[in-house]
Amino acid sequence: MALLKAQSLSSLGLSRSDATRFSAGGSSTQRLCVMPLKNTRDPQGLRVQCMVLDTPSKVEKLTLLHELYSKHQQSPWYDNLRRPVTDLQPLIDSGVRGVTSNPTIFQKAISSSDAYDPQFRQLVKGGSKVEDAYWQMVIKDIQDACDLFLGVFSSSKGEDGYVSVEVSPLLAHETDETLNAAKWLHKEVNRPNVYVKIPATAECVPSIRSAISLGISVNVTLIFSLPRYEAVIDAYLDGLEAREGDLSGVSSVASFFVSRVDTLVDKRLNEIGTDEALQLRGKAAVAQAALAFQLYEKKFSGPRWEALKKRGARKQRLLWASTSVKNPAYSDTLYIDTLIGPDTVNTMPGNALEAFVDHGTLARTLDSDVDGAQKIYDKIEALGIRWDDVGSLLEIEGVDSFKKSFEDLLVSLKLKAELLVK
Repeated sequence: MALLKAQSLSSLGLSRSDATRFSAGGSSTQRLCVMPLKNTRDPQGLRVQCMVLDTPSKVEKLTLLHELYSKHQQSPWYDNLRRPVTDLQPLIDSGVRGVTSNPTIFQKAISSSDAYDPQFRQLVKGGSKVEDAYWQMVIKDIQDACDLFLGVFSSSKGEDGYVSVEVSPLLAHETDETLNAAKWLHKEVNRPNVYVKIPATAECVPSIRSAISLGISVNVTLIFSLPRYEAVIDAYLDGLEAREGDLSGVSSVASFFVSRVDTLVDKRLNEIGTDEALQLRGKAAVAQAALAFQLYEKKFSGPRWEALKKRGARKQRLLWASTSVKNPAYSDTLYIDTLIGPDTVNTMPGNALEAFVDHGTLARTLDSDVDGAQKIYDKIEALGIRWDDVGSLLEIEGVDSFKKSFEDLLVSLKLKAELLVK
């Protein structure tokens, strides 16, 4: 067995009890067994030995995902999670640097697979309520995925390697209950590389601030408009300022949804029907995203940000979500190729990820024509399509969609539970 260089558990945000579950996902070694050295402590924290259990894996061929990060500092994440969670390892090897999940993803995963049945059966027969059993299954997947991505988390010094889990969508308009749910998930998952997803509803913006102030890393989801995005940034900054001491252990991304914007705006442009309107189809989402990036650069600069940066604060990166193309007339890499820029994340469902690896285009495009993006944004407003209305309607639809997925899954699980106890 080859002895590898010792690492500090505290640098990974881990404790002595974490040692036995640490693995090197994303490294060039297939498996690592991590064991604490007896009676060894130093100012750097607990030191550990790592021994190779398997032979080193072969060096994976570089993909466009690797180049997306190395050349343009955009992190490719995967927007899906299901059992067996170990299926994520080939994606990590191909350059994926994080995972996002949501109620719809888990609804599809659990309802379409029998991989969850053994744990569900055990929980139900042990007396767990159906909703409690659901959360235990979700938490298990999130923990397992976090463990796979610990190598990425470590090598990126906490920039990437995150796995996101969303609070109940039934709480989307409940400030205090959302914060309590975020605190519970953060504690139950108990991994340094978990993001708790909180929706960017007006009621939950204060929840975001409070969570950040408590040291909970947050993926803010369901952002559809520039004004709400700015409120999310301010909540993050407020939360950092309310927190004492070193800020380097707190992280956040702001998930700005893309394709759904074009779906709604295109529909209204078609209804208007003029040549000017029809020429703007398929351009609204990317234009708004480009302006969001300009807002990001503005807010994360200047005296306020510099003061936080001195305390170790990390920027709240923009994450492009809803990046699968809904209109078959558009390129299947539209919401990847056109949104490449530094300090950003693009979370891709399987079809979009495969398309980009196969025939995506690598170039910094996000801020290549900011003036043009502003003109498109203004023209759409001038045609009578109010951006505030677009954002409000998409937020309602997004929350309702996740609620429906959550409720439908609970109904199917209740039926399954009744069969199990008979």
